[in-house]
Amino acid sequence: MMIKENISLKSLNTFGIDVSAKQFAHFNSVDQLHELLEFNTRPTTNDQQPTLILGGGSNILFTKDFDGLVLKNELVGIKEIKEDVHHVYVQAGAGVNWHHFVLHCIHNGWAGVENLSLIPGNVGASPMQNIGAYGVEIKDVFFSLEAFHIPDKKIVHFTLNDCEFGYRESVFKRKFRNEFVITGVTYRLNRIPEYNTSYGAIEQELEKMGVKQLSIQAVSQAVINIRSSKLPDPAVIGNAGSFFKNPEINNNQFSMLKAQFPDAVGHPLPNGNVKLAAGWLIEQAGWKGYRKGDAGCHEKQALVLVNYGHAKGRDIYNLSEEILQSVKKKFGVGLEREVNIV
Repeated sequence: MMIKENISLKSLNTFGIDVSAKQFAHFNSVDQLHELLEFNTRPTTNDQQPTLILGGGSNILFTKDFDGLVLKNELVGIKEIKEDVHHVYVQAGAGVNWHHFVLHCIHNGWAGVENLSLIPGNVGASPMQNIGAYGVEIKDVFFSLEAFHIPDKKIVHFTLNDCEFGYRESVFKRKFRNEFVITGVTYRLNRIPEYNTSYGAIEQELEKMGVKQLSIQAVSQAVINIRSSKLPDPAVIGNAGSFFKNPEINNNQFSMLKAQFPDAVGHPLPNGNVKLAAGWLIEQAGWKGYRKGDAGCHEKQALVLVNYGHAKGRDIYNLSEEILQSVKKKFGVGLEREVNIV
């Protein structure tokens, strides 16, 4: 067990924000995690200094140095644990890169996550955020997970119902926030693909690619092509993907919005409400391509806030606050940040 002092986190967050951690360590086993958390407990008071579990760093905005212990989750490994007539159950360590996991599944002919190709981050964040794209969410392929309960220092198993998944939500973001460390996730994947190509521009991209025979490989490549054309590469321009959630309003509100803004983009939901396109709202409020210093709103996708080089986390946060207020004033709709603020 090696704990380092005053370590830069710039290379460990996709925004590339230059902040430091008072203390820093990696863990690649549950025993190591347990040992590090024990070390972090003050014997006299049984209190802990602040602790942050860091995965891929792709859904976090640091606004200041972290005055505590940052633990980098490096629990890896992918294995098939069981199968039945229709499904294959695949377990992955929380520290596995998400896109690598998707490619591994596609290589093995396991269907269900191909629409989630090229999403940044690690496996551990997938149920925490209930990540989703192009008509698919983690809850659609989720089977179970294991998580280390920090107060009781033991592993707890969570089923689909236990996670209480919502739109970019789970119990780990609110009810059990900072109580658990996700260590591994098991997905229920399909032997026979059930293609979902109606969302976004997937069908058009498949046609552009000249695909005659649909496959999970083709759908994955179409998604990769679309994402690459619209979203900035964090290795080139610092960002955390979609910064805001798509807001949900009721039908009456949408009718009123549509009457005032006929081009308003909305998708009907099963609960009768309408999900608005946050990117459209932000663009119509005039923020697309906006830049102040090195903090900006991406020129191709208004939903993505970016660090062009040397922006501070507070610069990005302040820009997001201006956008929230601007959209609220123009449309009467409140946006919510998807990215975690630290």
